[in-house]
Amino acid sequence: MNNLIFANGWVLWFLLVLPLMIVWYVLRYRKQRAALQISTMDLFDTHSKSLRQRLQHLPYILRLVAVAAVIVALARPQSQLSRQEMRVEGIDIVLAMDVSGSMLAEDFRPNRLEAAKNVAADFINGRKDDRIGLVVFAGEAFTQVPLTIDHHVLLQQVGKVKSGNIKDGTAIGDGLATAINRIKDSEAKSKVIILLTDGVNNMGSVDPQNAAEIAALYNIRLYTIGVGSMGKAPFPFKDQFCRTVYQNIDVEIDEPLLTRMAQSTNDGQYFRATNKKSLKSIFDQIDGMEKSKVDVTQYAQTKDEFLPFLLLAIAAFLTELLLSLLYFRQ
Repeated sequence: MNNLIFANGWVLWFLLVLPLMIVWYVLRYRKQRAALQISTMDLFDTHSKSLRQRLQHLPYILRLVAVAAVIVALARPQSQLSRQEMRVEGIDIVLAMDVSGSMLAEDFRPNRLEAAKNVAADFINGRKDDRIGLVVFAGEAFTQVPLTIDHHVLLQQVGKVKSGNIKDGTAIGDGLATAINRIKDSEAKSKVIILLTDGVNNMGSVDPQNAAEIAALYNIRLYTIGVGSMGKAPFPFKDQFCRTVYQNIDVEIDEPLLTRMAQSTNDGQYFRATNKKSLKSIFDQIDGMEKSKVDVTQYAQTKDEFLPFLLLAIAAFLTELLLSLLYFRQ
């Protein structure tokens, strides 16, 4: 009965006749009831009502039940069994994140690296059907997390990313090559690499442009993101007394290279993020462009369920008729 629907739902409006029948019966009962005017009722205090008196309204109650059951039966109640099949074609995504020392610049709050980690975590939370991996690079590159659907583990590893664990520098080509190696054999309908950096390629054994062309050969789409404000950015240093002091350093991002790299791949794009808000907007744009395919097939089967209500109406009507002719005969 939890999935009960009505083919002729409009018939249920006739149930409103039941309150009218009740009002009519009450008025009729009061009008026909005999009255005996006496000065006191003390004479009847020791006499309780008989079973027949207590059940005198039962026939009419059964009539109401019969009418209600007939109306429900005419509304054609139906049970519905439904089944749903879902097929998800996810997208494989590798995040290649720059963790060089310059990512500690504080033109983003609290700094570039922490802002990138926070935005990346939000992006991962919104891609529940996709396999996502994480590559980090500075002067060299390595895989932090291979492609996985276990986003809980992935988010834990994103939170542990920090600068200083590997040789400093900016090896953009090595970072991209490592990401390609992790996704090139994927059978997903779409393969995507999001490369985030704040500098100029100055280390590594792989040329960034050559790496982008290799990505194109494997039908991998590349989105490159340049992270850093325009002009100068405050960078923390330790002085001789181990106090943190800040020095404004020039922001150098090789935008022409990052643009060419992205355009070398199928529909790839380059973005520039100058603050955390614009960085989040970029990830939102990428999220909107890379949608997983979800096919949903629904099956529904209906079965008429009017018979129980019809039998209830017949039983109530016959019971009322028998009680009126026999037990409550007047």
